[in-house]
Amino acid sequence: MMSKKKKIVAGAGAAVIILAGAAFFLGSRGSAGTGGHGGPGGMGGPGGMQQESNVTVVNAANPTTGDVSVTSSLTGTVEAADVVYVYAKAGGDVTAVNVKAGDIVSQGQVLMEINTEQVESAKNNMDSAQVNLSQAQSNLNRMQILYGSGDLSDQEYEQYQNNLKSAELQYESAKLQYEKQVEYSTITAPIAGRVESVDVDVYDRVNQSAQLCVIAGEGQNSITFYVTQRMMQNLKTGDELEISKNGTTYTGNITEISNMVDASTGLFKVKGDMTGSDEIAIGSTVKIELVTERAENAMLVPVDAIYYSGGNAYVYLYEDGKAKMTSVEVGIYDSENAQILSGLNADDMVVSTWSSNLYEGADIRLKSEVEASGAAGGAPAEAGNADGQKPGAAEAGKDGQKPGAAETGGEKQDAEAAPADQDGQNPEQAGNAGSENQAAAPANGNSQGGAPKAQ
Repeated sequence: MMSKKKKIVAGAGAAVIILAGAAFFLGSRGSAGTGGHGGPGGMGGPGGMQQESNVTVVNAANPTTGDVSVTSSLTGTVEAADVVYVYAKAGGDVTAVNVKAGDIVSQGQVLMEINTEQVESAKNNMDSAQVNLSQAQSNLNRMQILYGSGDLSDQEYEQYQNNLKSAELQYESAKLQYEKQVEYSTITAPIAGRVESVDVDVYDRVNQSAQLCVIAGEGQNSITFYVTQRMMQNLKTGDELEISKNGTTYTGNITEISNMVDASTGLFKVKGDMTGSDEIAIGSTVKIELVTERAENAMLVPVDAIYYSGGNAYVYLYEDGKAKMTSVEVGIYDSENAQILSGLNADDMVVSTWSSNLYEGADIRLKSEVEASGAAGGAPAEAGNADGQKPGAAEAGKDGQKPGAAETGGEKQDAEAAPADQDGQNPEQAGNAGSENQAAAPANGNSQGGAPKAQ
């Protein structure tokens, strides 16, 4: 029985020692945490630098009034100022081709000849009509003598007159038909310009309405592109165009805006002129930049000031050191500014600094105020002392605490926490540190006298 009691007492004693050691260990950690760099009043505590870092420094300004525009990039096709497609007006064999692509031609110049096989027939018809006309004229002349002597009635004389008129009409018709056949067989340039393409060769047989060649008229090239209805409503003739091709930029202006939807594209066709673009080949594709939307004398804020949540836009206002969330309606915007349609007043201070730390009621400071207070403090506050600390750091003690931290119970250190200090003290120096904090040690239960008892 005595042995069993001794074992019980020994076990109880061991438990007490273990509990005392655990209490001492936890107390030491608590003392180091409350008075160290991470505790309240230290560098990371609510009373230290962490509290200042929770205040977000921002820029803020009133909305401005100005113009904003939206620039769109499109593609267009280069065309000649005047383009004429020459077609065959009658079928036949090509007997001569007098031009090639790239040639400069004048109006009326003969381009090629086609044997339509109808010229001779038309000439025969014209000659026959001319003979009939001459005969009708001779008959009328003879009948006029008889009519004058009274040997020919009025009715008979009138018939000879009608025969002459009919012969004249037949001759004019045959002559016109002949001239048309000659024109159809001899292809001439309808305008002066440059031959862009020739689509036939000698001895080719062509049908009526077959394309023979293309002539680009003289003058500046034009450009054609297509826009949506929304874009079209914001365009007008004279608007500037910026056209680029192979790294070279050209300028131009809108000359025509179609109000009819193009059947092939479903868009609205727009034409413009180009300056100094002779080196660009007809039919080339170019890049076009133009202003498709604009707002004048609009309320503007920086685009970085606008946040979105669920598709709804809002901004933060600066009010008495706090961030206030305000919903806004955004219009058009460019890379720098956005148009505000509603939600703001001219005297609102809009936070223009984007930050993930902003929320309703967040503490904020204006950057201008921070810079002004820093300038008022003077350069020595930034330069620091010989130890690399700012003025006042020496007063905080070697443990990095602010002045006055030793006076609070939660910021006192004992000898056991000394080796963890940043001042590099060794265990022998820890005894001195503990003697300086003897008044605080009993309150924390981490005094030097308590450690042996726990062991």
